[in-house]
Amino acid sequence: PLSQKVEEEERIPENIVQKMRDLGLFGLAIPKEYGGLGLSTLGECVLSEEFGRVNACFRVRFSANNGIGSQGILIDGTPEQKEKYLPRIASGEWTAAFALTEPNAGSDSGNIQTKAVKKEGIYLLNGVKLFVTHGDIADVVTVMAVTNREKGPWGITAFIVERTFPGYSVGKIDRKMGTHGSNTSEIVFEDCQVPIENVIGGVEGRGFATAMKALDKSRITIAASCVGTAQYCLDLSIAYSKQRVQFGKPISANQAIQWMLADSAISIYAGRQMVYHTAWCRDQKQRVTQQAAMVKVYCTEMVNRIAAAALQLQGKLGYIKGSPIERIYRDMRVFRIFEGTSEVQRMVIARELLKD
Repeated sequence: PLSQKVEEEERIPENIVQKMRDLGLFGLAIPKEYGGLGLSTLGECVLSEEFGRVNACFRVRFSANNGIGSQGILIDGTPEQKEKYLPRIASGEWTAAFALTEPNAGSDSGNIQTKAVKKEGIYLLNGVKLFVTHGDIADVVTVMAVTNREKGPWGITAFIVERTFPGYSVGKIDRKMGTHGSNTSEIVFEDCQVPIENVIGGVEGRGFATAMKALDKSRITIAASCVGTAQYCLDLSIAYSKQRVQFGKPISANQAIQWMLADSAISIYAGRQMVYHTAWCRDQKQRVTQQAAMVKVYCTEMVNRIAAAALQLQGKLGYIKGSPIERIYRDMRVFRIFEGTSEVQRMVIARELLKD
């Protein structure tokens, strides 16, 4: 019931965010020893699918705390970094974010220009990051910066940066086509002072690898959310086709409508099995770079097809502002772009296939 309110006000009410904290949603994937729920990837995918049936921005509100905002620390962080940051992220006291994209580095993530220079016991960060999810409200951000340009991607280092560090500021907040309950923004670093102990893992040059490992996992949960949204679109389409009467009969009696519903159900079933199998493989400690790219590209493109079909089925009613399908149609478009475009996913898949 709150989806339209969130759409119009472009924010999730604080009492709902507090309920998320109380339920432990900000720590779904964070181990119990750090105050999280310690769910498996598969368990998190089940929840992501359910949230996908409601409104994409609700899942996004806590997903960065479980995904790219915390995974770098969880996967490659030192014991001290985990002890310091993960409990506050898991509780929802702090909102986490991930800053990689720049004006000249989106899909080409190895081309980032933000640099970090070590000086007198600290690093000074300089640069601008774009499209940072929760950048306007984040308390702690995993930031990728260049520490050795000559090494290319292997000269990129991951830093844990708090918003209170001198030289940190929030830039322009984006006005977007969809997901209006979740903001993205610029983050600006001007001689931002980061302690040496905030290098993730305590080692320079591992940032690119850390980022890729974090993205593998988040691509799976994003795909799960898309499965849920596609299922919601299908459920709405089935209900509408049964009650919408044209030419003296429900439109569900028409073969064209029946085939559209059947094709949607086939695609959703395939996507769900892909997601759950890939999540299970990750839980078995298998490398899932190729599979994660596959589920990301398939499920994000699938949900866009099904949302478009659902809108077509409802006609002008689906096109009107305030219609769930109209909102979903806009919200889902970005899923083919963020955390690796469909084109980049295909590059990843091909690279994995062509390895010797």
